[in-house]
Amino acid sequence: MMLTLRRLNFFLLASALLLSACAPNRARPDLVFINGAEPETVDPALVTDQVSMRVSTALFEGLCRNTAAGKPEPGVAERWEVSADKKTYTFHLRSNAVWSNGEPLTASDFIYSWRRVLEPSTAADYASQLFIIRGAREFNEGKNTDFGAVGVRAVDPSTLEVALENPTPFFIDLCAFATLAPVHEATLTRHGTAWVKPENLVCNGAYLISEWLLDDRITLKKNPRYWDAKAVAMETIDVMPVSDPNTALNYFLTGQVDLMMDKGTVPVSLVSKLKQQPWFHTGPFLGTWFIRFNVTKPPFNDSRVRHALSLAIDRKRITEKITQLGEISAFSLVPPGAGANYQPPRGDEFDPVKARELLALAGYPEGKGFPLIEYLHIPPLVERNIAVELQAMWEKNLGIKVGLAKQEQKIWLSSMRELSYQFTRSSWVGDYNDPNTFLEMFTSTSGNNRTGWKNAAYDQLIAEASSEADVAERNEIFYRAEKLLVADEAVILPVYFYVGVQFFHADKLGGVETNLIDDHPFRCMHWKK
Repeated sequence: MMLTLRRLNFFLLASALLLSACAPNRARPDLVFINGAEPETVDPALVTDQVSMRVSTALFEGLCRNTAAGKPEPGVAERWEVSADKKTYTFHLRSNAVWSNGEPLTASDFIYSWRRVLEPSTAADYASQLFIIRGAREFNEGKNTDFGAVGVRAVDPSTLEVALENPTPFFIDLCAFATLAPVHEATLTRHGTAWVKPENLVCNGAYLISEWLLDDRITLKKNPRYWDAKAVAMETIDVMPVSDPNTALNYFLTGQVDLMMDKGTVPVSLVSKLKQQPWFHTGPFLGTWFIRFNVTKPPFNDSRVRHALSLAIDRKRITEKITQLGEISAFSLVPPGAGANYQPPRGDEFDPVKARELLALAGYPEGKGFPLIEYLHIPPLVERNIAVELQAMWEKNLGIKVGLAKQEQKIWLSSMRELSYQFTRSSWVGDYNDPNTFLEMFTSTSGNNRTGWKNAAYDQLIAEASSEADVAERNEIFYRAEKLLVADEAVILPVYFYVGVQFFHADKLGGVETNLIDDHPFRCMHWKK
């Protein structure tokens, strides 16, 4: 029986009434937001996934912050100067920038926090984001243990000087990124790993955590000591970790939730109906859905096998049959629009005949003798549907059996980090508008690599791109690097480029804008009069 949106509304309303009857009696927050999963952490040095960063960036603010349009603007730093060679930045901190406990926020807080990110013992996956700073890579890799050689210094309590290895066009964008936000040293020293608990947390962002109920909600409250507190409209926010699409839509349609924007929480069976609704918003952004191979484990240590699996996928079928949001098939990692005039190389396209030929060359004619392999995915229904479709394609086009395994997001992230998987779904959203945000993570030393692939030529190309000032030449270097990653070695298997999705009533809720980095700060949101 076809389920219309009207019938679904009736069913969900009845369900919501039951939920409301069982809910504890508490005042409704100013904003209720559905996050796609429970945050892995809110520690700026350790966050790597989008659902965690949404909360972390509400709590901590760096030298810069992002606008509702996804553009960097002054944050803790009210202004800065750049040297003639564009390698030295001098930031002047706001006099009214303080910690949530009232202590002044100083240049030394940034030095402590950035050193913590770079300390090998922290094991920060995003430590490589700081490698653009002079001496940072050497310190992180243990080649130099003197942090004084790293290009950051406090000129005075309100002035921070940063010396870069090379001119870096996206450095200001990075200054708005979570990894570069400061943390409160005394709180970490006093509480250790428990420093992020609500009762211990000292932060400097627009919000504080008033309550964290695991797998239920995180309640944020406005930080009265935030330097721009007067501009923050939402006093309280509930962040709910809901991954099931029907449950999420239930909450939204019955008015219990004001905003949701995770692709995985869109009920696939209702996409055509949802597209017709005025509260359903989509737009392009810098995000790619792809598959990572663990190249340290057979049979994925053979690039011919990786290419065969890539050639056997009909990407258009996945976007038209399953995701249905107007996504574009991806044959590269870097999506359209990233950087100035960058044109990525094209990797494998759908070619079952060539796929079988390569598999035969790898020693598995018609799939005979090929070991049982396991594809890892996360819980949302759309991910399960993609997994089943991929499984069918590989069996039909290659004659191989693929098992499916599901893990909750936290466990899945850990499995990738520890290389305890064979191949897995993955995705990446650009941290800033530049090809480097996609390509740098596959260098040998990047904690976000998570494939086991190490290639000296690739590392060298990314290093060359970082020191190249000419845009056209820089793009050409990136092209060669991405060709090596995707077209030559097939370390990853790009499938489609994301389309951003937001559920909200635009006539009522303001401050939510589609943007290329899919960043939507809570502090920008407000109810229209």
